Amino acid sequence: MHDMIRKTLVTAALGLLATTPLTHAMDNAPSPVAAVNSTPAARSTAPLAPGLLKIDDYKETDLWNRIRSGYAIPDVDSKLVERHTGWYSSRPDSLKRISGRASPYLYHIVQELEKRGMPTELALLPVIESAFNPQALSSADAAGLWQFVPGTGKDYDLKQNMFKDERRGVLASTDAALTYLQRLYTMFGDWHLALAAYNWGEGNVQRAIKKNQALGKGTDFDSLAELMPAETRNYVPKLQAVKNIVANPGQFNVALPAIDNQPYFTAIDKTSDIDLAVAAQLAEMSLDEFKALNPQFKKPVITGGEKTKILLPKANAEKFQLNLAQWSRDLSSWTTHKITSARVSIGALASKFGTTPEVIRQANNIPAKSTVKAGSTILVPKMSASHAGDIAENIIENAVVAFEAERSPRVKASAKGARYKAKAGSADKKRIARNTSSKRKHR
Repeated sequence: MHDMIRKTLVTAALGLLATTPLTHAMDNAPSPVAAVNSTPAARSTAPLAPGLLKIDDYKETDLWNRIRSGYAIPDVDSKLVERHTGWYSSRPDSLKRISGRASPYLYHIVQELEKRGMPTELALLPVIESAFNPQALSSADAAGLWQFVPGTGKDYDLKQNMFKDERRGVLASTDAALTYLQRLYTMFGDWHLALAAYNWGEGNVQRAIKKNQALGKGTDFDSLAELMPAETRNYVPKLQAVKNIVANPGQFNVALPAIDNQPYFTAIDKTSDIDLAVAAQLAEMSLDEFKALNPQFKKPVITGGEKTKILLPKANAEKFQLNLAQWSRDLSSWTTHKITSARVSIGALASKFGTTPEVIRQANNIPAKSTVKAGSTILVPKMSASHAGDIAENIIENAVVAFEAERSPRVKASAKGARYKAKAGSADKKRIARNTSSKRKHR
């Protein structure tokens, strides 16, 4: 009976966990939170960006005002800025969606920028990088709000293993991105060049500077632009365009949704392994809302040591603690299993762990018509009390999984059938035809 209940719980948890595949940053990705209510009206002014004719009277004291007041990067005024400003401002619905996705993260980013004394318009950089979609994945395998490629992520201590990818985590990736940007600014002494290096790589910017120096040319962003790829050449102008619109949305007929100037989430300690679906249930949140704040977790179970944090809105964090105190069942229904045989099938694994092939495939992202190679570590349902306890740290850090195509079952011909074919001569003819085919020669 207990095994049947466990199977049911595991299957239900996986059903809740079903997610859409990782995609490139798209401005039509859904907002992870409901619209934020407007804050009480007040009047203030924002800094005037170049080319703007007037300043609107802002009627709300929200986070946008805080960002405007901290602008500190010299403005750019060019045809590219004009073009990108027109592009963004002609898509107000897109900006509204991006703002909705930004609302859970933006306060934290601004807070961290101010702590470091950095320009607050850098909080707008994820608009360009990922459209504030933490699940964004580029063709170069850059991931998260700040679009770290794997190598740079490792350079800035962003853990990437089978269970989590901190390039997607809000706290870790923001800390890494701001540290990286600070380092680039220290290196070049210019925010425009630091931003170009963030997009193109510091080595490329350094080489471009040396090349222009040798030719007696300027080494500012505009002077180096002709040496940059198109994406980098447009990078700073795009940020300036978003900066202009945020500075004075009314001039561009854009209405930015108000974002409260207060923390959206709080961090709570994870005391032991816990299923993603159970954590969302305890917090009384939908799984999508939970994952929007905790996108770094890749599996249906949250693992890791005492440094692992779960982010929740304050009210939900209180509910989580209250519900956790009353929870009497296991928090996690998963453990790991290392594949030792190269010929084990998904069906055999499912049977061994009292579940279905679909559950095994879904929990481990095993592609259709594929199986796992020997040496792989996979996630499987816990079968008994002997599997109680957290997944070991060395497994979390070192586990790998690799796939290969499933083998088709071989059908052996009977001896009688083989003798009959040989006597008839048909097999010899077929063998000659295959060996003399043009395809065989070319292979």
